[in-house]
Amino acid sequence: MIFEHLDTYGHEQVVFCHNKDVGLKAIIAIHNTVLGPALGGTRMWPYDSEQDALNDVLRLSRGMTYKNAVAGLNLGGGKAVIIGDPASDKSEGLFRAFGQFVESLGGRYITAEDVGIDVNDMELVYRETQFVTGVHQVHGGSGDPSPFTAYGTMQGLLAALNRKFGNEDVGNYSYAVQGLGHVGIEFVKLLAERGAKVFVTDINKDRVARAVDEYGAEAVGLDEIYDVNADVYSPCALGGTVNEQTLPRLKAKIICGAANNQLVNNAIGDEVEKRGILYAPDYAVNAGGVMNISLEIDGYNRERAMRMMRTIYHNLTRIFEISEREGVPTYMAADRLAEERIQTMGKLKLPLGRAQPRFQGRVRGG
Repeated sequence: MIFEHLDTYGHEQVVFCHNKDVGLKAIIAIHNTVLGPALGGTRMWPYDSEQDALNDVLRLSRGMTYKNAVAGLNLGGGKAVIIGDPASDKSEGLFRAFGQFVESLGGRYITAEDVGIDVNDMELVYRETQFVTGVHQVHGGSGDPSPFTAYGTMQGLLAALNRKFGNEDVGNYSYAVQGLGHVGIEFVKLLAERGAKVFVTDINKDRVARAVDEYGAEAVGLDEIYDVNADVYSPCALGGTVNEQTLPRLKAKIICGAANNQLVNNAIGDEVEKRGILYAPDYAVNAGGVMNISLEIDGYNRERAMRMMRTIYHNLTRIFEISEREGVPTYMAADRLAEERIQTMGKLKLPLGRAQPRFQGRVRGG
């Protein structure tokens, strides 16, 4: 069944990583390296089963291929998951063992932070391999990518507002933000700075309290977020929150957030289109983080990173134009944009896109 799944979705390589001495159980999935080495974060999560972990890493790695392609990067798509509770199962040995597995792939896969992982964890992985992005600034890295992901999400929101309402006046609209992790809280901050009315929810009450106290947000229950009378629904937690049960409850005219895999399936994407809701495809919107960390490969520059993230606005505009011109939902238009670039670059076989990562200006140790 695994090889059948790989045939269906086009994965090149799946690596199962195990070290019982440190409790490491991880999976690295490399989906596509046509555009270059596979870049994608590592997620740590207490999956209910190993099959759930495999399904997640396969789906996420494929999404990274499309994200990196639409973002215009010379990078392919990959992802890794570590099975474990990030609140209790982290250790130096676990992350260094994982780093050794990353190193064994010789640069085909470059890792970074994702859900359940922070800069300190990446420091430990970085001791074993250079193929890490999002490392601390003291090493010549860019640090936590969350603020950049949130800034990129704002660029996507501006494009969506302009498409739906003909203006970019963020403060004139209301937002239902689901999830207040590193990216979600940064996005709420950006919305509040622009005078927007923001409704928030999260399983962590302290995060909700921070959003209320610092940014003037209004707290609602975990399930109530779908019933809020907001103009924009912004999922910023785990995926699949736009589904058969929640979609009929949404009053939003736009879906635009930082979460991955927001639509539970393509059929829901079709229904979103039928209901006249503008969906800003997640992997095009939340590409700011990967854009930022990708610059570490050739020598990080913050000004260049901010300039690159502003292209997200134009990428979304292109997707909306393709959707209208070809009469397809926006999720499908985004896929077509990504696939066209992969096919074109694959025919050119550019040596630059396949070059060994250089990581200029980086410092190991210390």
